[in-house]
Formats: sequence, C-alpha cells, structure tokens
Amino acid sequence: MYKLVLIIAMMSVWITAHSIQIEQEMALKTVYLAKQAINRAAHAAAQQLDSSALSEGELRIDEEQAKEVAMLYLQRNLHLNSQGEPLPASFLQNPVKLLVFDIVNAEQSFPYHYVNTAYQYEVWLERPAVIIIGNIIYPQMFRTISSIDWTLKGTAQMTYFND
Repeated sequence: MYKLVLIIAMMSVWITAHSIQIEQEMALKTVYLAKQAINRAAHAAAQQLDSSALSEGELRIDEEQAKEVAMLYLQRNLHLNSQGEPLPASFLQNPVKLLVFDIVNAEQSFPYHYVNTAYQYEVWLERPAVIIIGNIIYPQMFRTISSIDWTLKGTAQMTYFND
C-alpha cells in the first residue's frame, strides 16, 4: 500500500516539475517572439522617409507613416487587432500596450544620446531613429509560475548608403 502512495506522490511531483519546465520554455518563446515583433516594427518605422524633406536634401522620418507601419507590423507579427488586443490565433491573451513611440529626427544633432528615465532606457543614435517600448503580459498555461510582465524595448535607425 505504501508503494502505491509513494508512486502517486512521485507522479504528482514529476508532473508539477514538468509543467514548470514547459511554462518556462513557453515564457521564453513568448518574450523572444514579442521582442522580434518590437524590433521589426521599429525597423519598419525607421525606413519611412519623408519625401518632401528628402527633396530638400534632409533625411527625416515621416512620423504619421512611421507610426502606421509600426502598428501594422505589431498587429501582423503578434496577431493583434487594431486596438492591440489578441486575435484568436495569437499566442498572447492580454492586450499589448505601446508605452513609448518616439521618433528622433534631423532636428537633433547627431550623435544623439536618447534617454528615457521612466523605462530606464538609453541609446546613442547616429542618424534619425525610432524608439518603441511596449508592454507584454505572459499568458500562463499551467499557473505554475507567477505572472510575467515584460517591458520590451526596440530601436532602429534609418538606413541609407553613402557613395
């Protein structure tokens, strides 16, 4: 009889340990995919040239178009609707919050030291750039680890070629 109790106890310990491991692996995959989405959105936004400023020889990011493209990239990569809420196919369960969307344009002198003290983020920029900071909440499956709330940061500079 004691062997049966021991087997049941060991099975419950093994299942709990296995579910913790699976939960941690899924959390890491979630943060990896979300960070990639933030980086891609920042990169896409940084490539939106202001054509009227370019005709005058100035490299500027079109702010409206950059925000629109960044939101589209986040929606497509994270499977979100236009309000940032997850679609049924999304691996997320909670809305994604865009905390910061900053554009550093040509009115700054470069190299420019961008600092955001609210989110402890700083970066040196060599040319016009987009900074995105978003909040992602991990959707727990087994409830074996505590809730994880990430503040993910991404920066991309405008790319161009010097001849």
